[in-house]
Amino acid sequence: MGRRTRKMVIKKGANKAPSDIPQKQGWGVVFNVVWMLVWVGASVIASQLIVGWLMIWILGADRFSQPVPTTVFSALSYILAMIIIIWLPSKWSMSWSVKKNDKTKRGKKEAKLADREELGLKGLPTWTDIGLAPVGFVVYLLLAAGLTALFSQFAWFDASETQSVGFSYSVIGFDRVLAFVTLVVVAPIAEEIIFRGWLYGKLREKLSPEMSERAGIIVAALLVSLLFGLVHGQWNVGVNVFAMSLVLCALREITGTIYAGILLHMIKNGVAFYLLFVGGFGA
Repeated sequence: MGRRTRKMVIKKGANKAPSDIPQKQGWGVVFNVVWMLVWVGASVIASQLIVGWLMIWILGADRFSQPVPTTVFSALSYILAMIIIIWLPSKWSMSWSVKKNDKTKRGKKEAKLADREELGLKGLPTWTDIGLAPVGFVVYLLLAAGLTALFSQFAWFDASETQSVGFSYSVIGFDRVLAFVTLVVVAPIAEEIIFRGWLYGKLREKLSPEMSERAGIIVAALLVSLLFGLVHGQWNVGVNVFAMSLVLCALREITGTIYAGILLHMIKNGVAFYLLFVGGFGA
């Protein structure tokens, strides 16, 4: 686990003052940012609808709700979402890069390497990642508790509402293993690659040249976290994961990758899994 560069790559012009940038370019950036947010949110929802509809059509509604089909549904939904969100734009970008480089092998290779770095998957997890994950988890708990207490002042906010995870809380044996793999392993990896990997990296890259680097980081983290909360579909869960996402974005800034974020996300989902499926608090 070697050392790696801690700062994310930013295109030239990150220190350029907002007044130096043409107004048309500014509106273009706003359009691109909104488009990326809509693209990711719509792709995540569409992937679930497409895979869910196909599986219900093939298996029937009764079998679809069983643990094994639910696990398959979750895995296929995440795979399809990553293909739509990450692979398709990367394919288009790579094709453009190849054309610009006269269709040389070098141009193709450079495009692939850029994609991996943008996803925050450069190198391997380090001891720093492992150490920061539990620290980030504590920070997330404190931030989530504060935001939950704030929103609890509103009548429409139900902090005790149970999160829908797609599994029955009474699953046992091998079915429980499937639920664990889906919720504690697959979901954190896929969600971090999509949200703190691809989306946060792209938004930061677009926003930083338009404003100060710090402002670009803050706005990108807030937008990613808002979308992450919205796609979870419940107010109390949305506020909770919004807080977690802010910490996850900060961890990417500190380490330069999403490995610490994946580990924190696994810890969070692991604790939730124990409380819901072992401790019986969700029943």
